[in-house]
Amino acid sequence: MRKRNESVTVEHERTASAAAPAPLDKGCSLRHSLRLPAAAAAAADTGMKRPLGRRYGLWFRLRKLIIWLLGVYIAIPFLVKLCPAIQAKLVFLNFVRVPYFIDLKRPQDQGLNHTCNYYLQPEEDVTIGVWHTVPAALWKNARGKDQLWFEDALGSSHPVILYLHGNAGTRGGDHRVELYKVLSSLGYHVVTFDYRGWGDSIGSPSERGMTYDALHVFDWIKARSGDNPVYIWGHSLGTGVATNLVRRLCERETPPDALILESPFTNIREEARSHPFSIYRYFPGFDWFFLDPITTSGIKFANDENVKYISCSLLILHAEDDPVVPFHLGKKLYNIAATSRSFRDYKVQFVPFHTDLGYRHKYIYRSPELPRILR
Repeated sequence: MRKRNESVTVEHERTASAAAPAPLDKGCSLRHSLRLPAAAAAAADTGMKRPLGRRYGLWFRLRKLIIWLLGVYIAIPFLVKLCPAIQAKLVFLNFVRVPYFIDLKRPQDQGLNHTCNYYLQPEEDVTIGVWHTVPAALWKNARGKDQLWFEDALGSSHPVILYLHGNAGTRGGDHRVELYKVLSSLGYHVVTFDYRGWGDSIGSPSERGMTYDALHVFDWIKARSGDNPVYIWGHSLGTGVATNLVRRLCERETPPDALILESPFTNIREEARSHPFSIYRYFPGFDWFFLDPITTSGIKFANDENVKYISCSLLILHAEDDPVVPFHLGKKLYNIAATSRSFRDYKVQFVPFHTDLGYRHKYIYRSPELPRILR
């Protein structure tokens, strides 16, 4: 009985000893440090290193990307300077064909049921695609007619507008098609074409070539239109082609009846310098890197010089909220033309469109005032 009690007492003492807290030292700290098991410690250490490693990896990749982009940004000006053809491509943008997947041989697919597609040859190895839209009054008669009928229709008693489009896209661009419809409804023949290198036209683009194409189409129209008035309408880059053309026509004493410039600039250098989309405008040596190669490529489109040699009525249309060709360039061109001696016997008019209208660079055709302005 005594042994049993002693064993119980020993077990009780052992249990109490195991449950008792570890003795504290004088600093009120545990005498024995508590240590996590090895696996738990390793997991905790890995958990701390992983966010740090992830942050370091993201920062390293971001820094690498920034350095790469900065290198490309600095390299492009040198590339353009060494290869002026790149800058010419950026001016013309003839490789951008929008809208895609349309058949330029079928203008009726774009809602132009009274339009005929032609192909003319200004020079050897150069072929240009042409659309001729007759006035809406001739719409019923035009159905099912061939090219010969459309050519003869130019001799009807309706004025003709030769439309010269801007860079990028084709003669089938959406805003261009809408303008053809408006002008047709107002009683005009509309003849437009793609310069060599644009759309389905064959040849390499250049300022000289674009101007010669326009001259060829103008002469083709005059040979068929008789005494009907012929007006030249240029839009954006097409205003440079238009003033080149009209200057040549005035020099040979066969001016058009009027020149209409929509969203014009003064010259291509000022347009490139003022272009809101240019990310290099404040780059050191911008003129030397970017503007001089344009001139080296023979691209000037000097509207400000051309208007000094033009002698016919001039109408300039420009939207104040134009994001591509700044409004102040169109106003500046008007001021040059208005004071030019060549226009002293002709009317020069500037029509601005307020920002609130939202016509921007290519939607002036939406203006309900356009019929009155053209009349």
